Amino acid sequence: MGGRGASSGISDKGVPYGREYTSVLKSSNIKFVKKNDESASAPLETMTRGRVYVTLGSDGEPRYISYHDNENKRNKTVDLKKAHNGVLPHTHHGYEHNENDTAKGYANLTTEEKKMVAKVKKIWHNKKGDR
Repeated sequence: MGGRGASSGISDKGVPYGREYTSVLKSSNIKFVKKNDESASAPLETMTRGRVYVTLGSDGEPRYISYHDNENKRNKTVDLKKAHNGVLPHTHHGYEHNENDTAKGYANLTTEEKKMVAKVKKIWHNKKGDR
C-alpha cells in the first residue's frame, strides 16, 4: 500500500509508497490498516481489486471503511466516528472524500453498507477478544 494508497515511487509529501500504512489484520477482502503518523485518513488507492480498507483511528478502533472502484481508486468512504449533520455512521462519495457530497449529499448507509459495518465490527472485536 502506497503513500496514499498503492503505487510505486514517492508521494507528494515525500513518503515512499508502501510506508504510510501498516497492515494490522486481513480477513478475506477486508484489510485493517493504521497510518504510521498521527492522522487517520483512509487510503486513496489500492493495487488489490475489490479490496475494502478499514482505517483504525488513534484509539485503535475502526474509523473509516473505504471502497475502491474498478480503477483501484477510492470512490466511497463510510465514516464511523464523526457525525455529519447528526448522521453517524454516514457515507461520503468520491476519491477525495467529499467532492460529490455537495450534489449527492452525505448519505445514510445502504443495507449493504450496514452489513459491512456489522461485519467489520465483528471481525475487529473478535480479533481483540471483545466477543
